[in-house]
Amino acid sequence: MSVVLIGIDEAGYGPLLGPLCVAMSAVRVHDWSPGDPAPDLWSRLSRAVVKSPGKAARGRIAINDSKKLKLANDGRRDPLLHLERAVLASLGAMNLHPRCDHALLAALGAEVDESPWYAPVNTIPTGSDPASLSIDANMLASACADAGVELLALRCVTVCESRFNTIVSARGTKAATTAEGIREHLLTAWDTWAPRAGATDHAPRLVCDRQGGRTAYAEMLAELLPIQMKGIPEIQVRVIEECPAQSRYQLVHDLPNSPRELSVLFQPEAEAAHLTVALASMTAKYCRELLMKRFNRYWNEQAAAEGLPQLKPTAGYSTDARRWLKDAGKLVDAATRRSLVRIA
Repeated sequence: MSVVLIGIDEAGYGPLLGPLCVAMSAVRVHDWSPGDPAPDLWSRLSRAVVKSPGKAARGRIAINDSKKLKLANDGRRDPLLHLERAVLASLGAMNLHPRCDHALLAALGAEVDESPWYAPVNTIPTGSDPASLSIDANMLASACADAGVELLALRCVTVCESRFNTIVSARGTKAATTAEGIREHLLTAWDTWAPRAGATDHAPRLVCDRQGGRTAYAEMLAELLPIQMKGIPEIQVRVIEECPAQSRYQLVHDLPNSPRELSVLFQPEAEAAHLTVALASMTAKYCRELLMKRFNRYWNEQAAAEGLPQLKPTAGYSTDARRWLKDAGKLVDAATRRSLVRIA
């Protein structure tokens, strides 16, 4: 049998400016059966991937928590070097080769709202050259083939400011914004990989980084899933375990001729234990950083048009975002500010 492993993680939950990005990666591991140890993809793909860059990596692609791999903005190397390399090499191994941020977002299924500060402007790659990325993609594809691993998907949901504020206003909680991204990926995973009768895949295993300090997710999962399941029995959410170390659930659809299952795990620091979550973390962060590049470029163009000094770029986090809003001054009128600034 084989099993599909799915990882979900977000970037941009905390900032005051810019989008929230929730990404998903999925792979199929062949020659695996229930009862076998959980597949360690870093070990299986060690010919092509590694957790930490540097001399010991010997040219392999670093895949880890994005916070550990985003470089300092010190002018020596592109801060997004490792994020870009992992994301574009993974897409390349699936025969997708975007050369601008617009094509990248399209390849990831990410939709961005029509705010003018998100107009597409960035050419990629910025830290690597296309020839090197092509070599990386071939190396990764070869390692996957030899290890019985199949790259299935990289996806990203972008929740820009207007959608973010609408969700918070309607649901009364900031956590609902991340839940919206998880919902989209969960439905994709269910529709695409949850096995039907006669399938050769075992029930997929979806892992998500824990959301804050909460340990109970059964109610959230029950709210997310039935939206798409009209006219047929509701999916059951079975609690397997809820404790500080992990929260595990089984989603079950007991149709007589086509029972389906999906395992869902919420785990603290899941990026360190699951390559799929680490790759999702890098994808989400890469997308957010590219969109913040669009943001900063647009507002500097507005400043130049008004004959004003260039604005120091912002990453959107609270203290620096407030500094940026002060620097932007009259460029951002009251109506624009309401569209630009998150309410939570």
